[in-house]
Amino acid sequence: MENQTFSMDVLQLEGLKVSPDFSIPAFVLLLLIYIFIMVSNISLVVLIFMERSLHEPMYLLFCNMSINDVFGATAIIPRVLSDLFTPVTERYIYYYECVIQAFCGHFYAGASHTVLMIMAFDRYMAICNPLRYATIMTNRMVVMLSVGAWGTAFFLIVILIGLSARLSRCRRLVSAPFCDNASLFKLSCENILINHIYGLGTAMGTMACSLCSVTLTYLRIAMVCFNSKNKTVNSKALQTCATHLAVYLILLLSGNIIIILHRFENLSDERKLASLLFIVVPPSMNAVIYGLQIKAVREKMMIIFNRNKMKERNKMSMQN
Repeated sequence: MENQTFSMDVLQLEGLKVSPDFSIPAFVLLLLIYIFIMVSNISLVVLIFMERSLHEPMYLLFCNMSINDVFGATAIIPRVLSDLFTPVTERYIYYYECVIQAFCGHFYAGASHTVLMIMAFDRYMAICNPLRYATIMTNRMVVMLSVGAWGTAFFLIVILIGLSARLSRCRRLVSAPFCDNASLFKLSCENILINHIYGLGTAMGTMACSLCSVTLTYLRIAMVCFNSKNKTVNSKALQTCATHLAVYLILLLSGNIIIILHRFENLSDERKLASLLFIVVPPSMNAVIYGLQIKAVREKMMIIFNRNKMKERNKMSMQN
């Protein structure tokens, strides 16, 4: 009985199917991407917090996205890296670790949508209500929006994972590159209708709310820009909005691909790759898009780079 209980607490993680010849290239590529995600996003957060001129609502809200990207990548990628050199038959994970990983992965996805929603609200207030922007988007409001975004995602995902964790288990194989909610409830032989309903409802509801809010926000912004005769203001508004919209479309596309592929059992390998890309592509693109497209951030990066370059030159001249 004890051996049976222990075996149910230790799951076999199928992971990515990578041949031994491609294990090292895959490991190096994924490791470089992970390092890039960490360095780019953490650098952007540090830059915003160190430069007082960037202590504005728009840039402070950027930090939510970068922090979330670091969290999501760290929760998934290191485990995938370690499994690349582990034979498929020896890839084991404790059930509680699987639950934690599933929670972190879904929390990252949910927070990505809620954070982008509050960023859309910020752009709406800045462009459509510029005279009231300073009085509405105070530091307190930024904190409240951030807490609301993270809190909403946390509440929804706790229920999602809790519904799956309550189920008894009759299987041990996790047919995915990492643990997610679908992997958890598929371990059970019980009726999982409520899991399907809540999981699909939460995913579709979150996407629908974010899609509607972003669509309505940008339609309103487009109308304001169309009626405005100030080309400079319109150009600046479109630049910042295009950046936000690009990040949102990347997230929406990568998330919907996973949901669609989960409905086709014969496309399991494609689903695994799509799941990994969801953790890799948005976090690696977000900091680049924001850092290079937002003029104020780009200028500060160039100033710091030139400042460091001048220091190195001064050191060289003093040594000579």
